[in-house]
Amino acid sequence: MTTQLEGPATRALPAPATVTERNQTAGGLLIKVLLLGVVVAIAVWAAFPLAGGGHWTGVGILALTTAALLYLYLTRRHVPAKYLVPGTIFLIVFQIYPVLYTASTAFTNFGDGHRGSKADAITAIQTASVTRVPGSTEYRLQILVKGDPLTGPLAFRITDPKTGAVQVGDADGLKDGTGDGYTVLNAGQASARSKEITDFTVPTGGGAIRSSGLSRAYEGQAVRAYDAATDSIRDANTGKVWTADGATGSFVASDGEKLAQGWQTGVGFTNFTRVLTDDTIGSDFLRTLIWDLVFALGSTGGTFLLGMFCAIALQSTRVRFRGLYRILMVLPYAMPSFAMLLVWRDMFNTDFGLINNVLGIGVDWFGTGITAQLAVLLVQLWLGYPYMFLVTTGALQSIPGELRDATRVDGAGPFQAFRKITMPLLLVALTPLLISSFAFNFNNFNAIYLTTEGGPFPADNPNSGATDLLITYTYRLAFGGSGAQYGYAAAVSIFIFLIVAVVSAVSFRKTRSQEEVYS
Repeated sequence: MTTQLEGPATRALPAPATVTERNQTAGGLLIKVLLLGVVVAIAVWAAFPLAGGGHWTGVGILALTTAALLYLYLTRRHVPAKYLVPGTIFLIVFQIYPVLYTASTAFTNFGDGHRGSKADAITAIQTASVTRVPGSTEYRLQILVKGDPLTGPLAFRITDPKTGAVQVGDADGLKDGTGDGYTVLNAGQASARSKEITDFTVPTGGGAIRSSGLSRAYEGQAVRAYDAATDSIRDANTGKVWTADGATGSFVASDGEKLAQGWQTGVGFTNFTRVLTDDTIGSDFLRTLIWDLVFALGSTGGTFLLGMFCAIALQSTRVRFRGLYRILMVLPYAMPSFAMLLVWRDMFNTDFGLINNVLGIGVDWFGTGITAQLAVLLVQLWLGYPYMFLVTTGALQSIPGELRDATRVDGAGPFQAFRKITMPLLLVALTPLLISSFAFNFNNFNAIYLTTEGGPFPADNPNSGATDLLITYTYRLAFGGSGAQYGYAAAVSIFIFLIVAVVSAVSFRKTRSQEEVYS
C-alpha cells in the first residue's frame, strides 16, 4: 500500500473563472469606478466654493475624506470598513452635523438684523441712508438679471452720458464691463419686479447708485457714514452717533437706541438664560412645556389604551367578522395625516362644522384654550389609535396561550389575568414603541399647526397660543412676523432635545428592569 503525499505540486489549483464570473467581476468593477467617479466629481464641485470663500479647513477635510474613500474602495483590505463608512458618513452629515450646527447657533444672536458680518452691517446702514444730492450724475440705466428673470439676482448696467463709460453693478459694487452672462429685463419683467428694483442699490465709495424709474439711475450720498477711528456710525444731518457694541452685535447710541442692522456675534448663554429668567418668555416657555407634556402623554396614553382595548376585544374568537373589523380599525392610519387634520379642523368649525351640527351645539372649539386643547387631543386619538391597535394585536399574538390557561387553572379572573400577566408582558414588548411615540408627539408640529396653528392667542401675546407645543412656539420665534430669532429658537430646540432625551433614558431604564423581572 502506497501513500501519496500532498505537496505544493499536487495541491488542487483553483478552477479558472467562467465567462459569467468574469462578466460579474467586470460589471462590479465598472460600477465601483462609476461610483468613485461620482464621489470625485462631487468633491471637485464642492472644492471651488469652499476655496472661493477662503474655507481652507473645509477644503482640507474634503480632500482627506475623498482620498480616504478612494484608498478604501480601491484596495482589497478593510472589508468591514467598506460597509460601515457609508453609514457613518450619512450619520455625520444628516444627524451629527445638524445637531452641532443647531447647538453652535444657540450661542449666537443670529436672526433678523444679525445675519452677516460687521462689514455687511456697515454697508447696509450706509446704503440704506443714501439720498440724492443736487448736481449728482444721472446715468442711463438698464436692469440686468442673472438666471430666471423673475427671481434671479439683479444688477445695473449704467452708462455715463458724458464719457460713455459702461459699468455693471451688483450688490457687491461696480465693475467695468458690459455684463456678460446677464440678461436685460424687458419693460414687463422690470415692472413685475419694480419694488425690488427700487430697493436695490449698488454700493460705491461714498454712497450708492439707485434707480430713478426704469431707465435712469443716480449716485447718491450716504447720510450715515462709518468712522473707523471711533468705530461708530455718524448721521451727517443730525450729528447723532451710534457706537459699536461687540457684545450685542449692534450700533448703540448714548440714549440706548439701536440701529436695526447689526451683525452676527457670540452671546454665550444669553439665549438659554433668557428662556429661564425673562418674565414674559419664561412664563410662556413653562406654560408651553406643561401643555406639551400633557399633549404628548395624553396622545400616547390615550391612543395606546384605545388601541389596546380594541385589540383585546378582537382577540376573542367569539367575535364574528374579526377580519372586517380589523380592516375598518386601520382605515384612519391609511389616510394621509395632513389631509385628515385639515378635515378635522373643518369638522370643529363653529358655524358649519359637522360636530356642532350633528350634536346640535354651538361650541366655539378653537375659541377658548380648554376646548381647543380637548379638540386636538380628540383628533390625535382618532389618528393614533390604529397604530397602537396594530402593534398591540401583534404583541398579544406573541403571548403564549399556556399562560392564559394557567391563570384560569389557578382561579384568576379575566381582569386579574390581564393585570398580572397580559399588561406587564405588553409593556415589556411595547415600551420602546411608546417612548418613540411620546418623542414623536412631543414634537408633532403638523397636529397643531394644521388644526389650530397654536391658537387661540391672548390679546396681549401673539407669540404663544394655548395649543402651542414647544416646536410650534420655536417655529414662530424663528419665522414669525415679529422677526426671526434663530439663535433663541436654536436654544429652545436644545431644551426640547434634552427633555426628550431625559424622558427616553428614564423610560428605557424602567423597561430594562421590567425585562429582568419577566424574562
